[in-house]
Amino acid sequence: MTSFTRRSLGALSAAGVLGLALTACGGTGEDDATGAGASDAGGAEAGTVEVEDNNGPQTVQTPPSSVVATDNRTFEALADWGVTLAAAARTLMPSTNPLKEDESIIDLGSHREPDLEAVVAAEPTLIINGQRFAQYHDDFVKYAPDATILELDPRDDQPFADELKRQVSVLGEIFEKQTEAEALGTDLDAAMERVKAAYDGSSTVMAVTTSGGEIGYIAPGQGRTLGWTFEALGLAPALEVEGASDDHEGDDISVEAIADSNPAWILVMDRDAAVSADDPEYTPANELLDSSEALAGVTAVAEGNIVYMPADTYTNEGIQTYTEFFNTFADALEGKA
Repeated sequence: MTSFTRRSLGALSAAGVLGLALTACGGTGEDDATGAGASDAGGAEAGTVEVEDNNGPQTVQTPPSSVVATDNRTFEALADWGVTLAAAARTLMPSTNPLKEDESIIDLGSHREPDLEAVVAAEPTLIINGQRFAQYHDDFVKYAPDATILELDPRDDQPFADELKRQVSVLGEIFEKQTEAEALGTDLDAAMERVKAAYDGSSTVMAVTTSGGEIGYIAPGQGRTLGWTFEALGLAPALEVEGASDDHEGDDISVEAIADSNPAWILVMDRDAAVSADDPEYTPANELLDSSEALAGVTAVAEGNIVYMPADTYTNEGIQTYTEFFNTFADALEGKA
């Protein structure tokens, strides 16, 4: 049976994390946890915490009196933890996030047409920047010189799963949500272990993305979103090509080539489900795969071994997204055991 899930709004419990050097520093004696943009700090006395991000050691006011967020991978955790945002890239938030329609949060727009100057009105002490907005780091330094700019994008030279855990661990330290952050990491680890235990080690796997009515190839080790999962889970690729990219629409490999590789399992990321679901021209990924004559005889299609990522993946991509997907994949594998 084909597996398909959608993101729930509730917080998913979470995960054992990397041991980070996060040292709380002395407080200032000022309690600034109730103003606009303040986080849910439980009335804690204001101070600072030392954390490490992609640019080195950072000193963060805690609790932060005004928080700005632009990194898609952080939006779900911030919403689940009750962090109040003064400004955010709400345009980029998936519709599954309750913060998207919160008009009290200044909208910085999308990375393609950002309103960077709008951050001035938020008077941020902390900017959680990254992913699509990473290119605007220097602009934020210009418009918000007093803010700490935190960037926790997964680093290319580190295991991706560990980087997801690092991100929530650092944020958990800042917002006093260490227990919740640790749970997020634990859940991710458990979901990945379920997949490893259920997978037979030899059945070939293909990852694809659907966009604009087309089916694109996601390269093992390189392709966006799912590329890293092959090595992390020990999956046997059905097809490997030279010069693969991480393009969000996948690589230009024909559906016939995908079919010729005859994967036993197909993993799918429906890009348009997150950004074009209301478009009359939108065709869901399951319909594209089911209607493809080229794929009709493929083992994965014939046996229903197709696993879809959560519908909001493309605009979410946080640790919760992968935990949900891996559990769905594990369910499918266990169902065929």
